[in-house]
Amino acid sequence: LCVPVAEGEKLRKTLELDIGLEVRKSFNRHLHFTLVKDRNVATPRDYYFALAHTVRDHLVGRWIRTQQHYYERDPKRIYYLSLEFYMGRTLQNTMVNLGLQNACDEAIYQLGLDLEELEEIEEDAGLGNGGLGRLAACFLDSMATLGLAAYGYGIRYEFGIFNQKIVDGWQVEEADDWLRYGNPWEKARPEYMLPVHFYGRVEHTPEGVKWIDTQVVLAMPYDTPVPGYKNNTVNTMRLWSAKAPNDFNLQEFNMGDYIEAVLDRNLAENISRVLYPNDNFFEGKELRLKQEYFVVAATLQDIIRRFKSSKFGCRDPVRTCFETFPDKVAIQLNDTHPALSIPELMRILVDVEKVDWDKAWEITKRTCAYTNHTVLPEALERWPVSMFEKLLPRHLEIIYALNQMHLDRVAALYPGDINRLRRMSVIEEGDCKRINMAHLCVIGSHAVNGVARIHSDIVKNSVFKDFYELEPEKFQNKTNGITPRRWLLLCNPGLADIIAEKIGEDFITDLSQLKKLLEFIDNETFIRDVAKVKQENKLKFAAYLEEQYKVKINPMSMFDVQVKRIHEYKRQLLNCLHAITLYNRKSPSLPLTGLAAPGYHMAKMIIKLITSIGEVINNDPYVGDKLKVIFLENYRVSLAEKVIPAADLSQQISTAGTEASGTGNMKFMVNGALTIGTMDGANVEMAEEAGEENLFIFGMRVEDVEALDQKGYNAREYYERLPELRQAIDQITSGFFSPRDPGCFKDVVNMLMYHDRFKVFADYEAYIKCQGQVDQLFMDPREWTRKVIRNIACSGKFSSDRTITEYAREIWGVEPSATAIPPPNLSGHNA
Repeated sequence: LCVPVAEGEKLRKTLELDIGLEVRKSFNRHLHFTLVKDRNVATPRDYYFALAHTVRDHLVGRWIRTQQHYYERDPKRIYYLSLEFYMGRTLQNTMVNLGLQNACDEAIYQLGLDLEELEEIEEDAGLGNGGLGRLAACFLDSMATLGLAAYGYGIRYEFGIFNQKIVDGWQVEEADDWLRYGNPWEKARPEYMLPVHFYGRVEHTPEGVKWIDTQVVLAMPYDTPVPGYKNNTVNTMRLWSAKAPNDFNLQEFNMGDYIEAVLDRNLAENISRVLYPNDNFFEGKELRLKQEYFVVAATLQDIIRRFKSSKFGCRDPVRTCFETFPDKVAIQLNDTHPALSIPELMRILVDVEKVDWDKAWEITKRTCAYTNHTVLPEALERWPVSMFEKLLPRHLEIIYALNQMHLDRVAALYPGDINRLRRMSVIEEGDCKRINMAHLCVIGSHAVNGVARIHSDIVKNSVFKDFYELEPEKFQNKTNGITPRRWLLLCNPGLADIIAEKIGEDFITDLSQLKKLLEFIDNETFIRDVAKVKQENKLKFAAYLEEQYKVKINPMSMFDVQVKRIHEYKRQLLNCLHAITLYNRKSPSLPLTGLAAPGYHMAKMIIKLITSIGEVINNDPYVGDKLKVIFLENYRVSLAEKVIPAADLSQQISTAGTEASGTGNMKFMVNGALTIGTMDGANVEMAEEAGEENLFIFGMRVEDVEALDQKGYNAREYYERLPELRQAIDQITSGFFSPRDPGCFKDVVNMLMYHDRFKVFADYEAYIKCQGQVDQLFMDPREWTRKVIRNIACSGKFSSDRTITEYAREIWGVEPSATAIPPPNLSGHNA
């Protein structure tokens, strides 16, 4: 259909008016039914829910149509299993992806309301800790946008990542009761409730193996729609909630203690109560193992039910032969947390479906693939065998048998190499026998990938070296990416607009098109527009800081930002030392340091140090507004969407070889911040794309870190050689930043001086020098903005659409589709 441009514009406006009218009517209808009889005054929350339900109406028809489409076509389905989905807010994202934002904005405005104020009412769905959980959320968006028949499976935690309060400079955690007012985006599906078994014992009978006398917990699914960008595809994220069966603790009923038995239902339902707040750290708690098996057992039953029934809405088993299972099902394990998928699929195939053991093993391996997210030894999951014995006795037997097969193969290939067998075993011998879940994932998957090129190389050459030698074809790299819908279009509409003016709107689904901006690197108007958008974002963020945190900052100063979980390897302490050094020089630059935190001692001490440094610097009249250090409390997705577009400088300063990829680095790059960083994670590829001279790269490379390890790292050497470093450390030690408690930071100093695995002092000199170059360039706004444009233009590789296309073709064996599903008929979209 060829329509002249002017006509097309008129048609678009008419459609928008129609949708706007419909939105207004629908909003009023929902508001009417939201208000209960005894309450005729609407609160802002009522308005939010009315709008959410209005937008949801536009999803439902497309959601049903998409699932129908899959049943009719019966494509290979992708199952992304993750213990974390860090989704943030849903309203604005849904409006953007359905192309409803302008219509809603206009309609809400005509009703005398402010859309942005309503958006602020929504709670973040904080069902993740950081990078890994947010990656899963970006992947869901990309899989829907690429038209893949994909499902996200996880746990519907009643309490997500804690809310962080800072009290007297210390972190205090508060429960995140995100479901308090209800969640308009989820739909409970009690008809698909499934049993999950724990404990019990194993019986070997002539008819096969039976797992009996188990405790049952029910898994109740809650579905959330995941819309693709303007392609009418709406996929599903299914999160499981734990429910006690009605006969739970029947013995106690029979003993007459009815009340006690009902109260004990909580024990079963605790499984989905709370997200473990550990990032890059393994805590071997039984409840966590229960969570991991709970999501796996429920999900695999669901996958097999869907595999067996092929017609829409039909639950009669059709397929009984599992030969084709890997052609119809791909399971991606997001880290080792869902590793129990491997023994559980074996258990179902062998014990329940009576598939031959070797055949079952072949099916399992062809179905599963594993993504490794970290090389830090303290983060690797190593479960005590004794815990498995009690909780999952059949799975322990299966793991032993799989390990025996694996070791027999290794022994045949490397006769007499006992050390290799010990290194490669899934079972670690010792005082406490443990199951190495990463090893289980490697032997049970057909593909193993790292999340940035440097990380994948470390995985092959160090972490899984022996396994790589055995099966090199298994190992791949899939550099992480971020969705440009949330992380450009939604959070930075000003930047998205000026980009679209220059190169059109196709970049939204093909981020590599940003390369076209290189033509405008010397275009004075474009340079001015980019700088103007950044300044507007900074003004808006400064106003938000003043309103929310009662902190005044100078919007003309450099916004130098480090946002990430507090961890020694991420080296927030290096940033602290720079702030102190600047203060001692009375230097006119502004690091704005926002960070978020877990619950381990050193992390909490680091937060206290940051807030204490801020207390001194921010109240020094000589410094005035030239330098401020701010700790952003309760960092979360919705706060990231505000701070990232306002940042001038992005700090990515982990010790080389420790940050697997990072994704915050990519968000800053696409939003027009320059990067100061080490050659670690995806920084390496960012420097490759934009040119190393367009980032501020400093410090040791992986080889230098290894060489220093060989030689022996001696912090005192640097302390004695570098006067500014010595001054900063002496100030921390003497109580200059903690006058009421001079010994407050002795643990931090002791760690830095005597057992710093991450070698902060070794990179201090290079970092301070590099920050000097940053300050110098910032004084030349035109040159700075030209570098910014080059960075934005070269950020196209870091779209999760590119990442998911690589997973689809190289791991899952499916082809992304650019064709939109036909939209539901108009009668359907209010279904």
